[in-house]
Amino acid sequence: MIVDIFNYSLTAILIGICVAWIFLIRSMLTTFRLTPYLDKFEKIKHNNPKVSIILPARNEEEFLPKCLDSLIDQDYSNYEIITIDDSSEDSTPKIISKYANQNSKIISVLARPKPNGWIGKNWACMEGYKKATGELLLFTDADTKHAKNVISLAVSHLLTFNLDALTAMPKLVPIDFWTKITLPMISTFLHTRFSAVRVNDPSKKTGYFFGSFFIIKQKTYEEVGTHEGVKQEIIEDGALGKKVKDSGYKMKMVRGDHLIDAVWARDKSTLWNGLKRLMIPLYLQSHGIAVGIFFAVLFLLFMPFPILAYSSILAFETLSNSMVFVSSLIASILIYTGAVIEVKKGLHLKLIYALFGPLGSLVVVLGFLSGLLQAKKDSSISWRGRTYSMKDHVQDSIRI
Repeated sequence: MIVDIFNYSLTAILIGICVAWIFLIRSMLTTFRLTPYLDKFEKIKHNNPKVSIILPARNEEEFLPKCLDSLIDQDYSNYEIITIDDSSEDSTPKIISKYANQNSKIISVLARPKPNGWIGKNWACMEGYKKATGELLLFTDADTKHAKNVISLAVSHLLTFNLDALTAMPKLVPIDFWTKITLPMISTFLHTRFSAVRVNDPSKKTGYFFGSFFIIKQKTYEEVGTHEGVKQEIIEDGALGKKVKDSGYKMKMVRGDHLIDAVWARDKSTLWNGLKRLMIPLYLQSHGIAVGIFFAVLFLLFMPFPILAYSSILAFETLSNSMVFVSSLIASILIYTGAVIEVKKGLHLKLIYALFGPLGSLVVVLGFLSGLLQAKKDSSISWRGRTYSMKDHVQDSIRI
């Protein structure tokens, strides 16, 4: 009797998970279908305003040369590349100096020591902005590669639609095995809360920038408070995009994954801290709701798999066992379906990485749990060789 009650309770939970995944998959497909492309629009004639590319770099010797090569090779004529060394401990300063000596478009900036209360990248962006002379500001990351016409397209798109800001979704490039199996699982949620459909809908409050590529009018950037207004945000691009949307400016998110490559996580440590920094902002806003979200993610992403293993032992001995087995099987299939769609349509990875869904889901769950447990520690997050405490500042980049 007790076992039957337990099984019926599990079945009810699993049915809820199935319904949630049907909604998630539908949102994913809608996002892929309705998100506009950076290069697919009817252009209008316009002038060529000066673009200041602001490129912060800290310990980026492995990626920076490829990024600079792709920016130097742009077909847009009126631009400058402000490259900021953010207290690097490798050969990044030498690389910047070498490129600046060889190309007059590159302006080398040595960021002053980071003041207290600032996240490093935010400070570096601010230091670069102070040297900018362009009407438009294009922020990108040192581990990003750009197609030759991406600046021309971004400027034309911005001006054609009379936008204040434009961000392009890049192709997220995972390097190590763990990131390749984890990214398909976490990316499914981006198609709901942070989808381009929501960002591009003026009636929705969702605003978000991809730090690897967003272009914004200098006037707009200044009026929303520059990076100083988000100086303590660990996900500063999301927070800045939210400020732009909240302030009533016209912004747009487009697909640029065929034009822009951006490294999402470089190794296991970067992946782990990337997952933690998704959960910590939620915990600092509301402990209870963040814990609830953690358990929701636990059951949505992972629990159907162990439940399926448990129920398969006595699959058809009783009606309640059969119901648990069937519902957990359907839920597991739906999770795999979401992973396959994301791998093929969004991430452009090999299908085999979707097959590691249970393991990738477990990594996500454990990363989120680590974020909950360490949210109030003095060194809750390590990022680009620095450690940060988030406990004294409620993050605004991700809202409950």
